[in-house]
Amino acid sequence: MEPQLNPAVSATAASHDGPIETDAVIVGAGPVGLFQVFELGLLEIKAHIIDSLAYPGGQCIELYPDKPIYDIPAVPVCTGKELTDNLLKQIEPFGATFHLGQEVTLVARREDGRFDLATSKGTRFITKTLFIAGGVGSFQPRTLKVDGLDAYTDTQLHYRVRNPAQFAGKNLVIVGGGDSALDWTLNFVQDGPNKAESVILIHRRDGFKAAPASVARMRELCEAYEMQFMVGQVTGIEEKDGLLTNIKVTGGDGITRLVPLDMLLVFFGLSPKLGPIAEWGLSIERKQLVVNTETFETNVPGIFAVGDINTYPGKKKLILSGFHEAALAAFGAAPYVFPDKRIHLQYTTTSPKLHKVLGVESPVFD
Repeated sequence: MEPQLNPAVSATAASHDGPIETDAVIVGAGPVGLFQVFELGLLEIKAHIIDSLAYPGGQCIELYPDKPIYDIPAVPVCTGKELTDNLLKQIEPFGATFHLGQEVTLVARREDGRFDLATSKGTRFITKTLFIAGGVGSFQPRTLKVDGLDAYTDTQLHYRVRNPAQFAGKNLVIVGGGDSALDWTLNFVQDGPNKAESVILIHRRDGFKAAPASVARMRELCEAYEMQFMVGQVTGIEEKDGLLTNIKVTGGDGITRLVPLDMLLVFFGLSPKLGPIAEWGLSIERKQLVVNTETFETNVPGIFAVGDINTYPGKKKLILSGFHEAALAAFGAAPYVFPDKRIHLQYTTTSPKLHKVLGVESPVFD
């Protein structure tokens, strides 16, 4: 089940005969891409947003919509969905247009200094600036390579949990050793509306790349016979009447065991793919875009990169860092959009101009 679009995504793109001329195009509608809309909006720069997913939110919505996030300033805790919904509400005054379910396939410099853009759906743009906020790029889950298993993708085989309720009361096998595997294991074992009938966690070794507290809790549940943990790898499947009935797990002892199941959840992490971005003439280091930290501009003037897609000395892959980068990138882009205008830093607390842009009344101070 795909997430429902937030009402704030009201300016979804209609069809256009010719290219759309705009000041800014943002590639990526995750939290940092959405906040980029806000920072540009404060400078009166209108933006169009392109994302390969069918809905805004990026990894927050795709991978952990219900998982709590604790490091957003002044927000003690929120889920990925709540963060996305709040960002969409925050950018409502700026009327950004969303172009969802499509990827940028072409970026080319025009003679007048602007850029030609085209997407996989044939949408064309002429833009003064481009912001790449594509997280880890066009990401796909790493898949489990077992003959015949792909036929059950999205029915009994899942690489993401979009609707936890569909796993309630089921016999689950979860494969993986990272945070996602452990988080969902604990989620489906504990009492609640999504509690599974049984949970078996399988990992190729007895060591994990997950939070130690999660691993300790998993081991406690195993000792209490609330769940099982097996060391091994999935090497085959058994089917009956068009259904996946068992998986074959080969342990370190070389013995293959049959494990019955209703659903198989696999969490091997993401395989980041830059895709066409790699062909845009940008400086790339380990599949990330190198930027100048004064403006978060790439080596190509007018193209900026914010969030997990960029790299620089001291880079930390945090949503918090991406928000900071978006603010400086907006100021870095302003001279391209308004070459004859001097841009001053103003504060949303006191600036009547920003209050007008945001559609709020200016407070009266005694």
